[in-house]
Parts: sequence; structure tokens; C-alpha cells
Amino acid sequence: MVSSYESIKLWRDAHIGEHVSDSNRLNQFHDDLMLKVFKVASLGMHSPPPCPFVWFITGSGGRYEQGIFSDQDHGIVFLEDSPESYEYFSRLGEWLSVGLEKVGYPYCEGKVMSSNPMWCQSLKAWELQLVKWMEESSWSSIRNLQIFYDARTLVGDHKLLFVLKEIVHKYNNSHPHFLRRLLENVKHMKNVIGPLGQIIVEDKGVHAGAIDLKYAAFIPYVNAIRLLALKEGVHETNTVARLNELSKKPPYEEELPLYIVNFTKLLQYRLEQRIQAGNYDDSHYLYLKNLTKEDQRTMKKILKDGKRLQQFVQRLIEKGGSHGV
Repeated sequence: MVSSYESIKLWRDAHIGEHVSDSNRLNQFHDDLMLKVFKVASLGMHSPPPCPFVWFITGSGGRYEQGIFSDQDHGIVFLEDSPESYEYFSRLGEWLSVGLEKVGYPYCEGKVMSSNPMWCQSLKAWELQLVKWMEESSWSSIRNLQIFYDARTLVGDHKLLFVLKEIVHKYNNSHPHFLRRLLENVKHMKNVIGPLGQIIVEDKGVHAGAIDLKYAAFIPYVNAIRLLALKEGVHETNTVARLNELSKKPPYEEELPLYIVNFTKLLQYRLEQRIQAGNYDDSHYLYLKNLTKEDQRTMKKILKDGKRLQQFVQRLIEKGGSHGV
């Protein structure tokens, strides 16, 4: 029986190596770890929750795409808008953030954690906050909305998340320029393919000769597919699951299947890199010298196709939803 954060950390260190060869197994292991943290945090509350709630995770965890190293991204929605509920779940959020850090998940630099009041609110307050984010055009509001849209339930009542995401879908359906505002915030990405078709690597610093997999490869795919998922009202959070769901629809059935193969390979490359990395920051970098010639060609195709995917999504949204390939 797990009785403390320290014992969970020991369990994590002893068993994580058994799951590093497969992304799905590794992500299930992360879920199991976080559920153990929730159990300990709940015991520390000394009383049951005062109302229905959901503890959700987002970011790579919400998309079921965590690597070996991962920071925190989570929040809480609770049903009753009362002082008692705010007090209870604020304290629970603090316990969860502290517990996850003790187990090996660094605090989120952007403070996307249940200990942050912005990410621990009643359903009513969340509804108002989402509308505010959607009506604003600031970078931070769009970023927060994107983060929220990747949320999935870890503990509690999934219907609370469903209700909130339906608010986003309904807003999108009645505001034709909404997706274009989201697009403006994600279409300017780092150029990773040079004029001669070469992969552009980091040219200085401790990661010279490496590709920043997070910004060069993952984010272009994740951002583009998230936009399409939001456009079509897809509730799946995993990128491959979103691609599978979208590929059933006539506008996408020819274009999107090739990206499923690419993204699956990308997950495997990152997993292999993170086995070698010693910490969270280093785990984002892939060194070309460590790849075979064949793998380098595959990586180049993945990066080029990422740009192609972005352009496809941009044309689709800028033309108001017509399939302009």
C-alpha cells in the first residue's frame, strides 16, 4: 500500500524502466503515479469532497503523450460555487501540486496547476473564464484556452469537462472569426528546414547539433491537429486519436492519414531520446549524429510534413472551412 509521496517516488524510480519502450504503457504508468498522489493528497484532507468535481490533467499528459520526464499540468473543476468548496479544493490543489513535485514532476513554469486559483474554480467560474479567454485576443488567453482544450479527466466527474468543452464548441460555431484568431497565435513557427532542404539544428550552446523536438516537431503537429479538433467538435485529446477521428470526415480522409504515421514515429524518437537524457530540459533535444542515415531522412520528412500540415490547416481556416488543398 502506498502511504506517502516518498514511497510513491521510490516506486516510480523502481518501475519506470519497465515502461520506457512503449508510449502507451509509459503514459498509463504516469496516470497510475498521479492517481497514487491523488490518493495520498485526499487522505490528507480528512473529509470527503463537499460536491462533485473533476481533477484533470492537460499538456502532454492530457494528450497521453508524456515522455519519461514531464512537468505538471493540471486543474480542478468543482460543481458548487460556495466558499466551502473553494476552501476545500484550493487546499486539495495545493496538496496535489506539492505531492507531484515530491514524486518527480517539476512545478509548471506557467503555473498551470491546481494550486493556482485560475486553474481551480467552480463550474460557473470556469464558464465565465472560458468565455473571457475566447473573447480576448491576447497571447496568454489563447495559450490558456489551448491548454484547457487538451484536458482529460484523471479523477472525478467527466461530465464537468464535457460541459466546458461544449461551451468552446458552441462559441466557435457562432463566431466565424474565432478559429482565425487562434490560428494567428500558432502559425508562426520556427523554421527547421533550410533553403537546400537541410535540417536546421541548434548552432550554439550545450545543445549544438541537436533538433529541439518540442518546438521543431511536436508543437507544429499538436497545434495544427488541435485546431482541426476544435473546429470539428472532436472531444479526443490524444493527437493520434484526434487524427483518427478527423480522418473519418470527408474533408480530411485523404490528407490526414499520413500524419498518423509521422506522429507515431515522432513519439518513438522522443522516447528513445529521453531514455538517454538525464533531465526534463535535455530530453527535448535529438542529436542528428545519433541517427542513422535512414532515420535522418525520416526525420526530415516528418519536419517537412509538419510544415505541410500547418499550411493545409491555415488554408482551410482562412477560407472559412472549405477544403482548399
